[in-house]
Amino acid sequence: QVQLVESGGGSLQAGGSLRLGCVGSGYTYTRYCMAWFRQVPGKEREAVATIYTGGGPTDYHDFVRDRFTVSQGNIKRTLYLQMNSLQPEDTAVYYCAADFLTEERDCNVGRYSSAVVASSGYWGQGTQVNVSS
Repeated sequence: QVQLVESGGGSLQAGGSLRLGCVGSGYTYTRYCMAWFRQVPGKEREAVATIYTGGGPTDYHDFVRDRFTVSQGNIKRTLYLQMNSLQPEDTAVYYCAADFLTEERDCNVGRYSSAVVASSGYWGQGTQVNVSS
């Protein structure tokens, strides 16, 4: 059974940094698409950053480019999101996602949508990030 468990959310003031973590279990794939999404009440869950594991490319939504960094951990099936220069508009629930059907060429924020994850992937339970001004 595939599981994704996030950690690292919290509350902080604008300009601060947080690192989110995601640990996967229940699978043995080594190359697949993983992503961080975020969601605020009343809005669709949107992709923030993607990575194709095993040395593949990363991609970022414009609103986090140059502030957030997605990376794999040294431990297998771990994913991180380093978030710097956080702003109140970054307040959201952040979700880790993974699936084993999306090809590398489709593993980017433009094509890897919440609908794709819902149809073929897996979600973590989410972790809340609150940024105050």
